[in-house]
Amino acid sequence: MTKQPTEKSTDETTDQAAPEEQPVELLTLAGGLPPVIDTPEALAAYCDLVAAGTGPVAIDAERASGYRYSNRAYLIQVKRAGAGIGLIDPIPFGELSPLAEAIGDAEWILHAATQDLPCLAEVGLRPVALFDTELAGRLLNYPRVGLATLVETLLERRLRKEHSAVDWSTRPLPEPWLEYAALDVEVLVELRDLLAAQLEEAGKADWARQEFEHVRGFEPAIRVDAWRRTSGLHKVRGRRTLGAVRALWETRDAIARERDVTPGRLIPDAAIVAAATAMPTSRGALLGTSGFHGRGAARHSREWLAALQAAAELPENELPTRVTHGDGPPAPRTWADKDPVAARRLELARAAVSALAEEHSVPLENLLTPDTLRRVMWSPPGTRDPVDLLEAVIDQLRALGARSWQIGLTASALSRAVLEAEDGTARPRRRRQGVAEADPDGAPDAEPDATSDGVSDGAT
Repeated sequence: MTKQPTEKSTDETTDQAAPEEQPVELLTLAGGLPPVIDTPEALAAYCDLVAAGTGPVAIDAERASGYRYSNRAYLIQVKRAGAGIGLIDPIPFGELSPLAEAIGDAEWILHAATQDLPCLAEVGLRPVALFDTELAGRLLNYPRVGLATLVETLLERRLRKEHSAVDWSTRPLPEPWLEYAALDVEVLVELRDLLAAQLEEAGKADWARQEFEHVRGFEPAIRVDAWRRTSGLHKVRGRRTLGAVRALWETRDAIARERDVTPGRLIPDAAIVAAATAMPTSRGALLGTSGFHGRGAARHSREWLAALQAAAELPENELPTRVTHGDGPPAPRTWADKDPVAARRLELARAAVSALAEEHSVPLENLLTPDTLRRVMWSPPGTRDPVDLLEAVIDQLRALGARSWQIGLTASALSRAVLEAEDGTARPRRRRQGVAEADPDGAPDAEPDATSDGVSDGAT
């Protein structure tokens, strides 16, 4: 409803009050809720529709995070023009090669692709081309890039949220859950088209293509010493106690994997830390320890006690240390003591990259990951010739996985940080004739003149 206009002011302009904000309309399924596809015949029929369809394919997957140990998909949603929505139960099928063949080389549209690509690959689904709507939103610098937020912001429709944390391994899946899942792909193609147009308008379409291609090859990182992620580990004192945490964590992980339940449903991290600190030796003492309650704690009490006993008997030289030495640089807070020049490099580089992120309206972590920035600043190339240094930084960034657009924007700034940190000066950030530009596909494209510091400001 629009309010009535106020009386005219003395300059004869009409001062119209802002209209009352209307509630955003709830998104519904245009074609109704399709039946779940859980037989070979139903899958073949839907795959025929997908193969005959046109345009990109919207895909989503539902996992049972928080309930199951595995990361497998328990429902896969697909939508393509001419085929409608397909709700596929992947559990009856060992793999989904018929669907992969039907999609062919069509572009996939996913939201937060790295979350779903691993579980889709498990059933033989791997994209040839990809558009990630979440990543597109990040490159466009939207402050919030959740699917529901982008749909509401760009399409003025509201997505349901009430079933986001349900156990998707439940069978049969309730109809309200299925409707919630189907809505995740209902307008994904429309959202993709709007974001693609905005990327083009912002001059970021090529950035997006490079990012999507990078994401397409995503593989989950293999965690080393995953037990060190135990919540509350910072409270633990002594290597023997650390060994007990490790033993309990690894025992819990093995049981959870065998039973396909999320580890925290057996005993929480807090219980692991409490038992490792107290080191109970009897079932009664164990079950009296904070956090050891419920069926998971009691049913596996023998395994918990055996893990604690093994940790108690472990030779000193086999106990874990508090600090691990990975292949990366130390924590930035220690740089000032370990290498003051490196600390200055990092300070200058962070400021420069932050300024570039603001200038190009892109989140800092998408312009260059903090890990990449730290690695280059901790172990920069050895040369200090400005042109050779820039070329070496470009090679270093590429080896660390940075994309060409990121290298083109940041390599010169990082090179300058290396030089300025060592000579103690802070050069003004401006373009000059003859300054070498960062070329991510090769060496700098110009030799610096005699008055130049040999590096550019990195802007493109």
